[in-house]
Amino acid sequence: MSDYYEWFKALHVISVMAWMAGMLYLPRLYVYHADAEPGSDKSETFKIMERRLLRAIINPAMVFSFVFGGLMLATPGVIDWSMGWIWVKLAMIVAMSGIHGLLARWRWDFEADRNIRPAKFYRMWNEAPTIPLIVIVIMVIVKPF
Repeated sequence: MSDYYEWFKALHVISVMAWMAGMLYLPRLYVYHADAEPGSDKSETFKIMERRLLRAIINPAMVFSFVFGGLMLATPGVIDWSMGWIWVKLAMIVAMSGIHGLLARWRWDFEADRNIRPAKFYRMWNEAPTIPLIVIVIMVIVKPF
């Protein structure tokens, strides 16, 4: 596996970039969708955009991020499990996965015209993926502990 580690890393970074792009864009769509009249052409267009973004980009990108990240973790001698940074990174991945789950759940509310949250709520959540993203990058690059 060591021979393929750099490939795993490259594919992991590509997958994470796609996952994060979608995670930052989907709540922005919700901001605009929350102001659309349920059943309107605008609302129906947002439903299509949200569904396609989640199913065609965000979900597969998350799966590939996990697969290639897992392959990197499984490569012998790469991770020193006694270091704290890897545990913080893994905790932030759990947090990011939780945010992903919330975004997916809220899409179902919009799909069924059951959204009760204002645009301001989604505007706040639009920034949520940024926090774990920043922590993850610092942990991986700086490895402060």
